[in-house]
Amino acid sequence: MTTATDVNQPTLQPAAPTGRRLSLPVLLLVIAGALALTSIVRIITGADGITNVSQMSTALQLAVPIGLAGLGGLWAERAGVVNIGLEGMMILGTWFGAWAGFQWGPWTGVLVGIIGGCVGGLLHAVVTVTFNVNHIVSGVAINILALGATRYLAPLAFEGHEGGSAKQSPAVDSLGHFTVPGLSDWLRDLNGHGWFFISDIAGLLGGLITNVSWLTLIAVALIPATWWILWRTAFGLRLRSCGENPVAAESLGVNVYKYKYIAVIISGGLAGLGGVFLSIVANPFYLEGQVSGRGYIGLAAMIFGNWMPGGLAIGAGLFGYTDSLNLRGGSENVHALLLLGALLLAIGAIWLAFRKKYTSSAITLLIGALVFTWYAGTNEVPNQVVSATPYVITLIVLALSAQRLRMPKADGMPYRKGQGK
Repeated sequence: MTTATDVNQPTLQPAAPTGRRLSLPVLLLVIAGALALTSIVRIITGADGITNVSQMSTALQLAVPIGLAGLGGLWAERAGVVNIGLEGMMILGTWFGAWAGFQWGPWTGVLVGIIGGCVGGLLHAVVTVTFNVNHIVSGVAINILALGATRYLAPLAFEGHEGGSAKQSPAVDSLGHFTVPGLSDWLRDLNGHGWFFISDIAGLLGGLITNVSWLTLIAVALIPATWWILWRTAFGLRLRSCGENPVAAESLGVNVYKYKYIAVIISGGLAGLGGVFLSIVANPFYLEGQVSGRGYIGLAAMIFGNWMPGGLAIGAGLFGYTDSLNLRGGSENVHALLLLGALLLAIGAIWLAFRKKYTSSAITLLIGALVFTWYAGTNEVPNQVVSATPYVITLIVLALSAQRLRMPKADGMPYRKGQGK
């Protein structure tokens, strides 16, 4: 994991990842292929809502808190600390953000919400790093503690204020939105023509520049910023070494405890920012239960992305898109996605057969045939299926991506200061 090229100036080299990583051109080609396939499904089914501007804009809004939670998990786990407590840290972010936001303004709410998440991260770091408690146990305890604390504090802080109650805060002012003038209208018009592929690209791009919150821009910018810090700076190298081999890192002079603490506190702050987004942008108020498992879905997005910021962003976008189906033409759109799923399974079966995995290919083809039969034999899907779609997609993508994953080698492993001496 590490080598020392010079006695006085040792260097750290994290272990090379296993498996092949998609290059950017190949990744863009895969995304273009998926969009083209979606366009074919849209034309066949007539479900124009699956790629229109409003759908994509909603998907982006729903993807942001999931992505921020996943980004928080990435920071912690790259330093070797499993953070199941993302859900609780998001809850703290929603409460503290709304509490400060309705009193002193939305941007103050953003700052205080981040601090609230950092407090949860600090507590997790103390318990797991200093006292070496099991990371899963600590994370679950933080989730329960955050839920209990906010339920206790909400009546005390919100009742008696206009619009406030025991389960809801008063309204918070908007952070503001931006739309690219001219270009946004042109893309919306282009999307409305319903042309193959071109209109779908217009819908995707239009959703990214139409009525977008300033906090969304910050959240999106944090993805490349995280990549640059963790993979292009000495600080990031030391932090990642703590998640790969903390003993070797300590032997080369890295203060492992310090980097783990920093990573987990940043993790909590990012999750808290995701909570702020829910209580100030997605809704202009705190509402009990509004996190609704997004911390766990963010963790799933991080795993799907193989502990990398780019993959995490794709996973968050996928989950945000499926979640947006609940809000816009859910039954019709999910029914159309059954055909898309059947086509993807058929392509997967051909790919497995090409790789001479005939048993897996046959099973995949059979599942694809069943999904197509479901699509062909029905005109809509039950509302319960629409509501469950984001969670089903979570399970499916994790199952399909499980064989290519590589977590940091020391992730979740106990570590005591002095082991490297």
